[in-house]
Formats: sequence, structure tokens, C-alpha cells
Amino acid sequence: MARTGPPRRFLTAVTAAALAAAGLTALTAPAHAADTELARNGGFESGLDGWTCSAGTGKTVSSPTHSGTSALQGTPTAGDNAQCTQTVTVKPGSTYALSGYVRGSYVYLGATGTGTTDVSTWTQSAADWQKLTTTFTTGPSTTKVTLFTHGWYGTPAYTADDISLIGPGGAAPVVPAAPTGVTTSSVTATSLALSWPAVSGATSYAVYVNGTKSRTVNGTSTTLTGLTPATAYSLQVSALNDAGESSKSTAVTATTAQGSGNPGGGSGSLPAHALVGYLHASFANGSGYTRMADVPDSWDVIDLAFGEPTSVTSGDIRFNRCPVTECPNVESDADFKAAIKAKQAAGKKVLISIGGQNGQVQLTTTAARDTFVSSVSKIIDTYGLDGLDIDFEGHSLSLNTGDTDFKNPTTPVIVNLISALKTLKAKYGDKFVLTMAPETFFVQNGYQFYGSGKWGGQDPRCGAYLPVIYAMRDDLTLLHVQDYNSGPIMGLDNQYHSMGGADFHIAMTDMLLTGFPVAGDANNVFPPLRPDQVAIGMPASTNAGNGYVAPAETNKALDCLTKKTNCGSYTTHGTWPALRGLMTWSVNWDRFNNWEFQKNFDAYFGG
Repeated sequence: MARTGPPRRFLTAVTAAALAAAGLTALTAPAHAADTELARNGGFESGLDGWTCSAGTGKTVSSPTHSGTSALQGTPTAGDNAQCTQTVTVKPGSTYALSGYVRGSYVYLGATGTGTTDVSTWTQSAADWQKLTTTFTTGPSTTKVTLFTHGWYGTPAYTADDISLIGPGGAAPVVPAAPTGVTTSSVTATSLALSWPAVSGATSYAVYVNGTKSRTVNGTSTTLTGLTPATAYSLQVSALNDAGESSKSTAVTATTAQGSGNPGGGSGSLPAHALVGYLHASFANGSGYTRMADVPDSWDVIDLAFGEPTSVTSGDIRFNRCPVTECPNVESDADFKAAIKAKQAAGKKVLISIGGQNGQVQLTTTAARDTFVSSVSKIIDTYGLDGLDIDFEGHSLSLNTGDTDFKNPTTPVIVNLISALKTLKAKYGDKFVLTMAPETFFVQNGYQFYGSGKWGGQDPRCGAYLPVIYAMRDDLTLLHVQDYNSGPIMGLDNQYHSMGGADFHIAMTDMLLTGFPVAGDANNVFPPLRPDQVAIGMPASTNAGNGYVAPAETNKALDCLTKKTNCGSYTTHGTWPALRGLMTWSVNWDRFNNWEFQKNFDAYFGG
């Protein structure tokens, strides 16, 4: 939601901005002989070299400029303040003067990571170039600070130029020593955890598997997934900082366990590679109605779309089959149930999918939670279904302000949903199939944003599925994120990826199988899922949704993720031959498109 004014934390900066506008120097620290200019490319004459701008909102322009031929222009959106940052090396216990020239409404300049009090200054309205200045003193162990400039949510574009940081330069870093004491733990058939003591001066670590770099992490531990059962792996770690990379640690060897063939959560009864599709069971559209008995045998999981609530907050879910007036060829209830049994006899799973685009579900109370459990149970029992698919979209899930730990959520709609799912799992036992189909905004977007954010102003739905997935991780059969109808999402390479090709599916799936720090917090990491718990969600055709890719692009994504071949610009953090498969919206649209999606799946996996 767009904001029309600054947050409370910036109100104290009014005095600073007023002084700067009046040309006063009360905030400007005196220069010393050892002081130097530390901001790189502060005049933006070399484009954005040295600067990183959020969500692709920053660029350089030739007019207006304060000096030279270029300046920075940032264009905020309703969900992004167009922040551009630069990290510089500083000296502990030293004073620095930060300044810059800006134009526009609600433009901010500041520094974070100072080790003392982070600073910012701002102007509410600068029709022409206005100088902003502030000072800070670094903490006793601070060697880096991050400079930033940004606008405000939903306001017009701002311009910044001649950003300057004056103060003593920090000592050049030296290459850190090689890590020691590397150990393994939590070894399974397809994963193992790796940890090591921190190395002085290191800012990140590279992990090598059998001599090949697998990933770079900020912390001192990681979990390797997608490994082969009963296989020995040689593991090494190196330490990195701005000066370079250390030598590798002494190799340690770990052997994965024998595969059990039944990882739990209902997934053990699925084929090694499964095809999942949604069947329009309660409505008709341009794709036409498809009878359950007419769904080809290639489809391993069939999600009945949709069960919807009687009201947003009632928790009372109803499944109404498509009426004859809308679906002239709809089968009778008896035939529908018989077809479900026939599919199950052939080893297929049939689930009720709750939500969809129009079915907003908010379990705001424990009463709604209990009604959800009883009403969903009634649908499962009536039709003899294998389980439940959660397809909450729109505003069904969002996080309350202050709910920042995905491992310990406090928001009622989140807590009550988790409780309801655990109750259903306990009721139906190990064979209960639980799947989820969130949009990228609710999952991978959590790498960059989580809830309303530390300072507020963000969309509270950002990453809102993460606590549900995490809480149900041991009972979750499949997660098939909708890699469609999505905006650009930042991957683990810190680059934005957009729909339309294999790269998007590779980057989004790699995040699920590698894990990622939530909202950039290295101490709050969403752990990876097993590859057998993950399928890639794609539209079946151009009619089905935005983000359709041709079979050749689908196959490139599968090649890269399962074989590490045919990869594009994105480098994955592993290879996962046990990746479960593909999900599509929908069976009906694939039939409309002459079964292109199904045929390609069968050809690729030898179906």
C-alpha cells in the first residue's frame, strides 16, 4: 500500500534537513589530514557502478544533474522505496561526514551498520537541488558501513547526485585463514548438515563438494540437499572477504544413508517423478469441463478446484460440483465418486484444493479453525479423497506487524492454519497427502522482504507462507509454487528473475532446495526442502496464465536442476535428480491445448 508520509523514525531528521537547507554546518564534521573521499562513483558518472538499487528501481539520467553529466534517478513503487546502497570500508572508532544533493519529495540519505547509531537525513520536498548532510561515528569493531539513498513508497521519482563520504579510510583487508574443524551432522539419504567455527576477518564461506564449489554462505553452517543415497562425499570449506579466498580446509568425508523409499508426508506412495494437475471440478470456463474418468493416466495427483468458504472468515469450506447449467457434460455424483476410486486403484491421488483466486480464507479465530477442520474433513470423507491442497491466494495470509520470526509465528491466521493442518494430519495418519500451491510473492519473495518489515510500509503478505511451510515440513508431501502470474523475484544470486524462460524456474526452485535467509537475515534461514517434496508449477498453455514456457524451456529447467546441464545464467547450488516433478494449471487447459504439457512430461521422464 502506498504511503503518503515518512515513518516516525525519520521525524527527528527534520531539524537536520532544515539546518542543511539553511546552509548551516552544525552537522558537518571537521576534516582531518588523513580524511579522504570514500564513496565510489558518488557522481554516478560511471552509471550505477558501485551501487545496488532495489527491485530494479534505480538508473542514471543525464538531466537533471547537480554536476557532471549523470545523476541517479530512483522510482519508488507502492511496495518499494527505490533504495540504492553502497558498502564502504571504514576505520573503527572514527567520525565521518556524509553528504549528497537530492531533488524530489521525501528523499533520504543515510548510513547503516555504523556500530553505534545509524543515521539518516531527509527532505520532504526539494523542487531544486538540496544538500543533505549528516555525521556518524563508527563502533570499536566496525570496518564497513552501508550508505543509502531512497524515496518513499508510492511517491514520484527522486534524483540524487554527488554523494560523498569523508573520513579516514579503513585498513585494507587481508585474505582470511583456512577454516578448521569442519564437521558433518544430520546425515540422511539425500542431505547432510555441515558446520565450522568462524574465521577471523571472513565475510562469507565457500563450500566445496568433491572439489567443486557448491555454494557460498554468509554463516558458518549449511545443509546440502539433493545428494545420492549411500554415497561418500568429500567436503571442504574456504573463507572469503574483499581481499580474496583462503585455501580450502582439510577434506572431511561423509556418507549418506541408504534410501528408505518412504520419506513420509504421503510422498512415499507417489512415483519418483509425478505430474500434478488441477481439475476444474466446481466451475467451467473457456477450457471446458473434463470428467474425472477422462483424465489420462499420466496425471499422478489430481487437485479438485476448488473448495471455497461460505465467507472469508467463517472457516466453513464447501465443495460444490459444477452444475449442469454451467457444465452440460458433468457426470453424476455417483459416477464422480466411482471415477475417484478408479483413479486411486490405479495409484493416483485425488485431493480437494482449498482457495484459489476467488476463495479467500482467513482463519482469524479458533472457532473458524475448528470449523475449517470439520468442514474439510466432511469433504474428504464424502468423496473418499486422499488429502488436501492449500491454494490460499490474495489476502488469505498476511503477517501482523511485529511478527518477524517465521519459525515462531504469532499472527492468528497463520497460527490457526498450522493448527488446523496438524489436526487433519493427525486425524488421517501417514497416508494423508498434503500439498501447497503458493504464489512466489508468499514464498521466494521472503528472501528480500518478510511481512511489513522492520520499519513498516511493506506489504504484510510478503513471505507469509514461510511459517506454514516450515511448521508442516515433516508432513508436507509436495510444495509446488506457482511460477506464473508473478512479478520479478530476486534469486540467491541477488539478481531479479522474470517469467518467460527456464531461468525463472531454475532460480525459484533452487531457492526452495537450497534454503535462504529470510529478509536477508543470515541468522534467520529458511531451511531447504527435500527434492522429493518439490515440484515446479507452470501454466499448461498461454490461455492458462502469464508465464507460459514452451516444452523446450521446461526441459532446460529440468535438465539444469536434475542433471546440471543446459543451465543458463543462473548457477544452481546443487543437483537434485530426486526432484519430484511438475504441477500445472490445469488439466482442463492442457486438454484444450492438445495435452502438450502432459505429453512433454511423459516424454521427458519416460512415462
